[in-house]
Amino acid sequence: MAITSSAKKAIRSSAKKHVFNLRRKDALRDTVKSLTKALAAKDVAGAEKLLPEAYKAIDKAAKRGVIKDNTADRKKSRLAAAIKRAKA
Repeated sequence: MAITSSAKKAIRSSAKKHVFNLRRKDALRDTVKSLTKALAAKDVAGAEKLLPEAYKAIDKAAKRGVIKDNTADRKKSRLAAAIKRAKA
């Protein structure tokens, strides 16, 4: 257990940040999952409408350090490629 007051504060702040990071990660996972479900259901138009939402969630997660920048770029690239394949 933390002894100094600064260590106690660090524990409190990291617990708060943990909640925000979980929320951001869940939003990321939910938007990507809904987009992939739309692609699986052959709903290309619906998937294209969901793409900006997915990009927004990915970018926010990367900005706050929930995922790394290269991971965010890779996810966005793969989503765009999946939509391109579904169109063809």
